[in-house]
Amino acid sequence: METKDVLKKIREDNGLTQDQMAERILVSRQAVSRWETGETQPNTETLKILSKEFNVSINTLLGSPRQLICQCCGMPLNEDINISREPDGEFNEDYCKWCYTDGDFVYQSKDALLDFLIEHMPNPENLPYDVLRNQYDGYLSQLEHWK
Repeated sequence: METKDVLKKIREDNGLTQDQMAERILVSRQAVSRWETGETQPNTETLKILSKEFNVSINTLLGSPRQLICQCCGMPLNEDINISREPDGEFNEDYCKWCYTDGDFVYQSKDALLDFLIEHMPNPENLPYDVLRNQYDGYLSQLEHWK
C-alpha cells in the first residue's frame, strides 16, 4: 500500500473528513488532499504527529517500505502492535515490545536472551544444547543491539 492510500484509509477508518484530519494534526485541508492524491508526502515532523495521533508506525505510514526486524531478538515486526514504544508513547521501530519496554531493555545480556530462547523456542530436530545455543548466538550476533 502506498503512503497516499495509507493516509486516506486512516482518515476514513477514523470517520474524518479532510478538514477534520487537517485540524487534528494542524495542517491545511489542501495538504491532506495533496497527500491523498500522491502529489506530496508529509514531512518528518508531520509523520511523527500522524504516528502518535493515529497510533500507527512511521514505517506503516510510508507504506511499509522496509521489513522491520527487532535488533535484539530478530523477530519480524510485521504488525505495529508488536513494535516497542518509548516512554512518551512514540514507536521505536528498532525493537519488539518484548525486548524493549517503556525505555528499558528486558534482556540485560545476550546470555540472558539466549537462555530464554533455548528454554522457550521449539527444537524439532532435538539439537544438543550447545549446538542450539551456538546457532542462536550466531544469529543474534548479526543484530545491531549485540554488535
